Amino acid sequence: MSTEIFTVDKFVVPAHAREEFLGKVHATHMLFSGLSLALCEMPSWNNRRRQANSFVTIVEWENSGATDGARKAVAASHQKINFDAQAMISRPGIRADIANYKRVEQAMAAE
Repeated sequence: MSTEIFTVDKFVVPAHAREEFLGKVHATHMLFSGLSLALCEMPSWNNRRRQANSFVTIVEWENSGATDGARKAVAASHQKINFDAQAMISRPGIRADIANYKRVEQAMAAE
């Protein structure tokens, strides 16, 4: 697979919400079997905010159409289990930065 798009989601999660957050992320990632994805946590020795944990999820997509399909699949899955992702993020005070990125080489070639 040639990767065209990367979804990079960054989260700062209060320590008391860590386990709930990780459970929801793992459940969502189960929908993406076969894709290249990673969940990374900033090591505690590198995190000056001891009361919070920093996470990044990275998913590689072949094209932007794949991200649209995945977004619909996640929304349907969340609705099926009555899970409101926005509420789960805002309730414990999780800060999120969610965006899609292209490789610099691809973005420069498109200009």
